[in-house]
Amino acid sequence: MVRTDADRAATFELPEDHPGFSDPEYRARRAAIAEVGRRHRRGDPIEDVEYTPEEDAVWRTVSHELARKHERYACRAYLEGAAAVTLPTERVPQLREVDATVHALTGFHIEPVPGLVPTREFYGALADRVFLSTQYIRHHSVPFYTPEPDIVHEIIGHANMLGNPVFADLYEAAGAASRRAETDEALDFFSRVFWFTLEFGVVREDGELKAYGAGLLSSYGEIEVFRDADIRPWDIRAMGTQDYDITRYQPILFAAESFDRMVDDLGSFFEGYDDEDHRRRLAAA
Repeated sequence: MVRTDADRAATFELPEDHPGFSDPEYRARRAAIAEVGRRHRRGDPIEDVEYTPEEDAVWRTVSHELARKHERYACRAYLEGAAAVTLPTERVPQLREVDATVHALTGFHIEPVPGLVPTREFYGALADRVFLSTQYIRHHSVPFYTPEPDIVHEIIGHANMLGNPVFADLYEAAGAASRRAETDEALDFFSRVFWFTLEFGVVREDGELKAYGAGLLSSYGEIEVFRDADIRPWDIRAMGTQDYDITRYQPILFAAESFDRMVDDLGSFFEGYDDEDHRRRLAAA
């Protein structure tokens, strides 16, 4: 993967179990796309990536399959956001065009980065209504799997959510909360809540369990089996103290009893969260 430091200097590496580890062409391609993100500075026009026919084919395969699964498993608010954003299905979208569309809908910008950025930078940008997005796409040999966030996750998962004003406001509130979490412990608690909601959140809707988290909505495999997880009651403190493993399907999920309950409770948490709130929540256990 590509990791960046505070100055966006990029370090490119892939673990040995990554599908593209032994593919020199893919590794070179990833490095070239990362360079496009590294050159970007906020406020500058977003540079296009010239995606290959093979990369467009991966996007086409995944987006068509996920769209079918969303009809059954996604919550209404996500579907409304996706309908408003209207992503291309036959080619990888350019961040330039996604950014223009999402910004017109909710005031959020989609900004390119070369790879995973420091945690505080990623979350903090949300407070400015900026979502930091990678531009590379998963290896063509396994179009329905990626061990890291790629443009499928960022755009089909997050950008479609950001096309809905309700989700966009939650993301902004989350970013502000992360900035008020000054200690690493408070930020960790916040990150876990973000993980079990905006990344892997589920909600009861029309008598069924539906997904609203970007991680579920961009996962071809997990979206079909998330109802088999240990579905626990909605509980902010439990989320904030629950461990998770990013390399596997999530065995534990937290379900809100309604979409409105999720929005109200999560919004209130984000709006009031800081180091002192973190201490109070742990002491109340």
